[in-house]
Amino acid sequence: MHGGAAHGGLAHGGSVVPVVVAAAAPARWAGWRDELRSDLRGAAVWAGLLALCGLPAGLLWVWLAPRARFEVVEGGAVPVGRPSAELLVGDDVVLVLVLAGLGLLAGGVAWAVRRRRGVAWLVATALGTALAGVLAWRLGEGLAPGPTAAQLADVGARVTTGLELSSLPALAVAPFCALLVYVVAALFAAGDDLGRG
Repeated sequence: MHGGAAHGGLAHGGSVVPVVVAAAAPARWAGWRDELRSDLRGAAVWAGLLALCGLPAGLLWVWLAPRARFEVVEGGAVPVGRPSAELLVGDDVVLVLVLAGLGLLAGGVAWAVRRRRGVAWLVATALGTALAGVLAWRLGEGLAPGPTAAQLADVGARVTTGLELSSLPALAVAPFCALLVYVVAALFAAGDDLGRG
């Protein structure tokens, strides 16, 4: 037993059997856990703030998206002026550009907050920008609905096309751009701690 104790093993039948001592979790994992716990509240607030950015983004979509006016006549509606041939995809394109701008800005701001860099902040940025995209979409369509059946039946009335998002994958643009900025910045970080401080 003396030899086993001296060499970190147990004596068994004249031979030393090494004892594997289960080490505690590495300091690195413990540090990440503590970091995540300390960042959680701030990350939740950040995600909420980003989600609220969907309100101005939705208003911007309503303001910038191309829409056409029609005059209701017997048997249907005729366009007033010369609406653009790209009108059908214009709604989606404008929303994509608005959400891309929001995502790039959110990713840059998230990285600029040095003391919060980490997993919690990254997840909050993705979640917040995704919620902002959904809010912008629903707000835009709610503020600019298409003409009702009653309006289309009123001969002589003028109606405006509503906003409608025809491609739901466009809502992924904001979180994609935000994470792209954040991850590219992290790739150039000098240390493993991402320059927190």
